[in-house]
Amino acid sequence: VSGGDDGGLRAMAKEFAGAWPYLELIAHGSGLTDPLDRRVVEAYWVGSPRLDQLGIPAIANSMEDRFRFKSGPQFSSLAEGVLAGGVPHHSFAVFCIYPWVGLLGDDRRAAQALTVLDRCRIRWGRVLSLDGDQVVVESAPLTWDGRRLDYGPPQAETVVRSIGGVGMVQKLEVGDWVSLHWEWVCDKVSERQRRFLRHFTDRHMAIVNEAGAHSGPAAMLG
Repeated sequence: VSGGDDGGLRAMAKEFAGAWPYLELIAHGSGLTDPLDRRVVEAYWVGSPRLDQLGIPAIANSMEDRFRFKSGPQFSSLAEGVLAGGVPHHSFAVFCIYPWVGLLGDDRRAAQALTVLDRCRIRWGRVLSLDGDQVVVESAPLTWDGRRLDYGPPQAETVVRSIGGVGMVQKLEVGDWVSLHWEWVCDKVSERQRRFLRHFTDRHMAIVNEAGAHSGPAAMLG
């Protein structure tokens, strides 16, 4: 959307408090001027080497500005995620910022929390079949054994690529890899992109597993 009429997309993106500050941080830290530059957007949602170019001080300062007042004494648990290697990838927000990991320890809420974590993260799946607006993909869901998050065996699920033929990705074939968010197909991804997505998801899950589930912020901060 750089340099042209974006139909109001930029204004809407700035209102998306869960992602816009991360996009600004990635752009500034990697020498790009536009937070909606394709390379910046890809780094946040999928992953790229740009994320590891950002220094801990820059990420920590951004976290301080956004979350210290909101999270109060729980800010230290958020800061620990940065010190442990967290970077501004969507999986960092899902696993290390949002409160759902903290709810896994509550037997009454664990199932719902696991579902939200699994659906909200950007996951990857391989296309098995296509039928109009719907796609059947095979994807590995998250599991929780009471102590650790992990991936379960791949399962087939039906997701949406469009409504009435209008969607974010049109040309798909059986065998393609796609990125998924909630029940939607986001985009077709290359093998390289899939590896980056898996790499950064694994990194932030490992931070959670090594630290142990904590209470997290009382309200969703992303």
